[in-house]
Amino acid sequence: MARVEPLRPRQFPPEMGAALAAMIPAEPRYPLPSAGGRPKVLGMLGTFAHHPALARAFFTFNGQVLLATTLTPRQRELLVLRVAAARGCDYLWAEHLHLAQEAGLTAEETGNIAEDAGRIAASSGDGSAEGSTETPFTPFESALVRAVDEIIADGQLTDGTWATLTTELDTQQMLDLIFTVGAYETVSAMLRTFGIGTDDPLDLS
Repeated sequence: MARVEPLRPRQFPPEMGAALAAMIPAEPRYPLPSAGGRPKVLGMLGTFAHHPALARAFFTFNGQVLLATTLTPRQRELLVLRVAAARGCDYLWAEHLHLAQEAGLTAEETGNIAEDAGRIAASSGDGSAEGSTETPFTPFESALVRAVDEIIADGQLTDGTWATLTTELDTQQMLDLIFTVGAYETVSAMLRTFGIGTDDPLDLS
């Protein structure tokens, strides 16, 4: 149950128009995600509508990591889904599962992130899992998933994970990785703290 009732679209203050527009970066690399098949949940926007100045600042940041990132969509969604799984944030998971599928992630891969990510996170720096080698991910992608756990747990990457990731990612991409995790860690904290769930009904009138 939500601790603060999200505003309905008809209740949005005028400033929310500029806030929503800020989600589109000046030079996007990727188009806006399609709406088809995505869960119709507006609780997050309705909560942000209580603070349009903050919404505009965050949507500018979020638009950058979502639409202008130097990471591939697949890499981005691996990171976001792992944040959602690690934090048990159903809303964030539901919102990005569709994007992950569009980016080419299979049901086996998303299921691995959700159900068995702890084993991947325990992989050593060269990407080999402790106790099992069964994973749908390459050593590099296992390091992406593991990076989320390390950032959430310790606020930094281990030398082994850094070494694996930098075989394929340049400095801009590493920065995008860190800030993608940070952005969605913040979103997850907001959603869970305010009690915003995917099943919360929202009157759109």
